[in-house]
Amino acid sequence: MMKSNEHQPSEDELKWMYENMLISRKYEERIGEAYLEGKVPVFNMTKGPIPGEMHLSNGQEPCAVGVCVHLNDQDCVVATHRPHHIAIAKGVDLNAMTAEIYGRTDGLSRGKGGHMHLFDQQKNFSCSGIVGQSIGLAVGQALAAKLQGSNAVAIAFTGEGAVNQGLFHESLNLAAVWNLPFVCIIEDNKWGVSVSKETSTAIPRNSDRAQAYGIPGEYVENNDVWGIYSAAKRAIERARAGEGPSIIEIETIRMAGHFVGDQETYVPKAELEARQDPITVMGDRLIKENVLTADEVAAMVLNAEKKVKDAVEFASNSPIPEGNEALKNIFV
Repeated sequence: MMKSNEHQPSEDELKWMYENMLISRKYEERIGEAYLEGKVPVFNMTKGPIPGEMHLSNGQEPCAVGVCVHLNDQDCVVATHRPHHIAIAKGVDLNAMTAEIYGRTDGLSRGKGGHMHLFDQQKNFSCSGIVGQSIGLAVGQALAAKLQGSNAVAIAFTGEGAVNQGLFHESLNLAAVWNLPFVCIIEDNKWGVSVSKETSTAIPRNSDRAQAYGIPGEYVENNDVWGIYSAAKRAIERARAGEGPSIIEIETIRMAGHFVGDQETYVPKAELEARQDPITVMGDRLIKENVLTADEVAAMVLNAEKKVKDAVEFASNSPIPEGNEALKNIFV
């Protein structure tokens, strides 16, 4: 059940969240353009500077900033196959991340991981292309933090489709039994690839599943940054205080297809037309409430565009790995 927003962000926190949402959006727009290079008019996944599949997070930016604003470098975050917005909010270096996506030697893993397997040890950030994998990994990190006597918390981001797997139950059950500093963030964008939540899930809100583990569960409606901030603050403070895990499900949107090239023909027209860009919504509110001026917003947009441009240039100029790189640094 959604609780009252007794925890409100400061103006500095609001500016930080909005700025990182802008960076994420500009980043995804540029990566989407780069990904399609060499793949049109005849689509070939192996062509262009970024081969493989690409999952963009446009529309889900509030989920990342509303949670990560409460975290530090010691806290662990494990994201999904749609990870860029979360990596940016966690502070992963944009240059190194972009080089990794481009498969270059200056990347986070020297180009071996690609966009679905970003790994930053300094920021304690990772992600996985395996659906639902983040939950078990983050519970393990939460266990490590507890055994080490650390004040760190572990966060798993996952999708509403992934929580129908057995790993979700097994991980949440252990997290509750062991009273771990763990928070499960479910990004409910209503679609698991092309399967709707209402046809795949027995209950309307996965946050209600928390009752089965004897832990708190909250549902945040309307992709609301303020609501996400408030719910995450409660859950993370609770975890740090040794009071155990929580589940937060966030009603968000996927402003494009499951992957670049997915035309979303399965989504009802009314749902497509009802989508509201969360960056526009937040920017308008910040201006209305005198947190930012229109000129300050424009400057933030330019700054975001410059950071993205610099990151893409860095990645493009980074060397392509030699063939023998495939056999190096496999186990470190």
